[in-house]
Amino acid sequence: MVEHYIKPLYDKIFIMPVARHIHNTTNQHPILLTCISCITGIIAAIFIALNFPIMACLFLLLSGYLDSLDGAYARLTSKTSQKGAVLDIISDRIVELAIVIGLYLLHPEIRDLAIVLMLGSMFLCITSFLVVGIFNQNDGQKSFHYSPGIIERPETFLFFIAMIFLPQFFSLLAFIFVCLVLLTAFVRLRQFFK
Repeated sequence: MVEHYIKPLYDKIFIMPVARHIHNTTNQHPILLTCISCITGIIAAIFIALNFPIMACLFLLLSGYLDSLDGAYARLTSKTSQKGAVLDIISDRIVELAIVIGLYLLHPEIRDLAIVLMLGSMFLCITSFLVVGIFNQNDGQKSFHYSPGIIERPETFLFFIAMIFLPQFFSLLAFIFVCLVLLTAFVRLRQFFK
């Protein structure tokens, strides 16, 4: 939801200049950026579990930034591919799973139910996203049909950061997150069935 409003400006200021620089200086393949994004997300999860919140957030933000950069760079260099799109989606899910596991490992004795509910809601939401994407024609810049929702990657990362820095409100934040993720899945399915 937030991405819809800020993405054009964000891309113009923070993404495209870097994508052009990479293209002009190194001409790396975009899949390399996807892999680095995945690795930095896993490192963020390790820092969460070890209770280093600042390092966790820095690596999480770096992972999100690289995730934005890889797609823009692929489009700029005409290196978009089905393999890249698949790897990007799987990398995103690996990072999100790692972060949730990191949040769990920080306080497993009190976060078990909240984590299970978060994972369940995320599972249902991504399933709705992928299934609706299969049956809708792609009319956007991405390699697949992109169905926007209430909770997307930026909102998810904001919730993760809040959970990292405000552990005393973890259960409340997790409950709100679960409700919004389930609402996203419901709205997406409702729009599809109309």
